[in-house]
Amino acid sequence: MSNMMEGDRIDYKSAEKAQKGPRLDVPPDLTQLQRDNRYAIPESTKGVATASGYTLEQTTRPATEAAAAAAAVAPVAKGDIRIERDGSQRWLVVSKSPEVLWPQIKDFWQDSGFLINVESPDTGVMETDWAENRAKIPQDFVRNTLGKVFDSLYSTGERDKFRTRLERGANGTTEIFISHRGAEEVLTGSAKETSVWTARPSDPGLEAEFLARLMVRLGAEETKAKAAVANAPTLQARSKLLKSANGSTVQVDESFDRAWRRVGLALDRVGFTVEDRDRTKGIYFVRYVDQSQDAKGKDTGGFFSNLFSSKDKDKQAARYQIVVKGSGDVSSIVVQNSDGKVEVSPIADKILDLLNEQLK
Repeated sequence: MSNMMEGDRIDYKSAEKAQKGPRLDVPPDLTQLQRDNRYAIPESTKGVATASGYTLEQTTRPATEAAAAAAAVAPVAKGDIRIERDGSQRWLVVSKSPEVLWPQIKDFWQDSGFLINVESPDTGVMETDWAENRAKIPQDFVRNTLGKVFDSLYSTGERDKFRTRLERGANGTTEIFISHRGAEEVLTGSAKETSVWTARPSDPGLEAEFLARLMVRLGAEETKAKAAVANAPTLQARSKLLKSANGSTVQVDESFDRAWRRVGLALDRVGFTVEDRDRTKGIYFVRYVDQSQDAKGKDTGGFFSNLFSSKDKDKQAARYQIVVKGSGDVSSIVVQNSDGKVEVSPIADKILDLLNEQLK
């Protein structure tokens, strides 16, 4: 955390962007729309600009237009954004609605060097494409000399992707969760002639770093954002996996509200596809497939046998319901099938085991 937000620690480039080049937002034969006209020369399209004309235009401009412009660019006021922490999990609480924050968060990830791979405002989920942190490449003489021309020849052998989830909180607030998933390229074979992408543990440090950067983007001061993330008060959470003939259960010594938040972040970290959720019933509707095995139960040889394309696996993913039930200061988590019946299978045990590891 001491090196948080250093300029030379993070320099992401999306894998898709590196392979295909930057996307064209506007066709070459059209003019890019001006995103900020605060510094535009007044009456530049009318031939002659006069001081009297500019003054008249400013006084007659509708107040609603000025208010709308201010709302679009106004940062979050001090005291309206804070960090909360539970174990290794952190999240932001912002005094703005998800509808207002959504485009700002999207711009934040794109300006950080990522492409947006999943964008679902209905479920509040935004996920980046796999990207490489180019700052991890050693800056030696050969790299500095040839890297500018043959940049694609250099690789860290690691990829990262981030999922952002927005939850509507109480009193008009929004809770923002950022979860990390990592992959690394491992050489295989007797002569190390082939490679396979395997899962890398999620990095809470990277999650915290991007939370701090997002705080700055939303209006917080850089030094205060770093301190808030590093010194967020820790609440000890205890969870345990209970097994029985009628199905396994994860028990968490927390109230429903906090358990609901942490289960959602745990699902993001593990990589579940959350199709929908019903907070009133405490249900996450997810898709999951054991990526280490094929449909016949045989080992496929790697968690990411195809890192940049998971459409085929998504088609084979089974649907489950992750149910969170609270009773006072204790909550229980069970897995149900798509019909709402308790799932009693090795897959259910594996799902609960994954969640339990994240909730400890």
